[in-house]
Amino acid sequence: MGYDWMGTELESKDILVTGGAGFIGSDLANELAVDNEVRVVDDGYLGIQENLRDEVEFHELSVLDGDLPTKVDIVFHLAALSSYAKHESDPCRGARVNVEGFVNTIEQAREDGCSMVVYASTASVYGDRTTPTSEGTEVTASTGFEASMLARERYAEYFANHYGMDMAGIRLFSVYQGYQTTEVREKGYANVVAQFADDIAHGRSPVLYGNGEQTHDFTHIKDVVRGLVTAAENELLGVYNVGTGRSVSLNDLVELIGAELEMDAEPEYIENPIRRGAYVRNATADYSKIRAETGWEPQIPLEEGLARVCSQYESGNGSRRGHR
Repeated sequence: MGYDWMGTELESKDILVTGGAGFIGSDLANELAVDNEVRVVDDGYLGIQENLRDEVEFHELSVLDGDLPTKVDIVFHLAALSSYAKHESDPCRGARVNVEGFVNTIEQAREDGCSMVVYASTASVYGDRTTPTSEGTEVTASTGFEASMLARERYAEYFANHYGMDMAGIRLFSVYQGYQTTEVREKGYANVVAQFADDIAHGRSPVLYGNGEQTHDFTHIKDVVRGLVTAAENELLGVYNVGTGRSVSLNDLVELIGAELEMDAEPEYIENPIRRGAYVRNATADYSKIRAETGWEPQIPLEEGLARVCSQYESGNGSRRGHR
């Protein structure tokens, strides 16, 4: 497995990444392991140890367990049932993992002397917004997943106010990387970029809900990892958007992927199976807050990110699969 190392200012730190063998977590853990001592906690729900560099210390544990390896300098808490579908399949388990697991992990870290935590939240709490959304926008909980992420943010506020911990919440938008990576284990939960690219490359029609005009802020995982690391480097406090500030409709996304693969792409349109109010049709990040405080900006335009995703489907002589 190759690693696209970007380099960070974090060096010689003891770091814990929860959910660290999964899609985003393993990319983060592998990045940090170049210059730091990194340990990972993962219960194997979607993550596997094989996603990690050999030097990463792996613990097959749940964030609900006691005696977590939290005697560290920094905790990156990414463990969660991280989507509407995952949470709704078992709402009680979702609340336990997303909320109780968060409190359990941070409390153990606090008792072990750790004061810097960066954790994953979601931009879904903004609801359906057609303009770039800042952190000051009113938030709402239309799903159990969103409720659990807002609860996580409130508990982070508690740990910051009551114990003086640096708690940085990252509201993630639509994170993608493609099936040639650890995102492959997400399958039905994977970002539509990965799903559409795989469908088009294999001659299948990508399935779009409604008319396909819903828009999302697609953010490459490498920019997300840089955002997470930047938050720790700068000891941020509060919640921050990490996205690109650009939204693209699903119809346009299909066209872009088809052009990159040099294949015809004919979507299949179906009625949206997700109930009204639980489906966010439009989302765009206003990331000016993290940019103002740290200088972070996205570096991978969507076209470049799609080229990376589609490159796995090139044939051995470098040509695309061809038109269907």
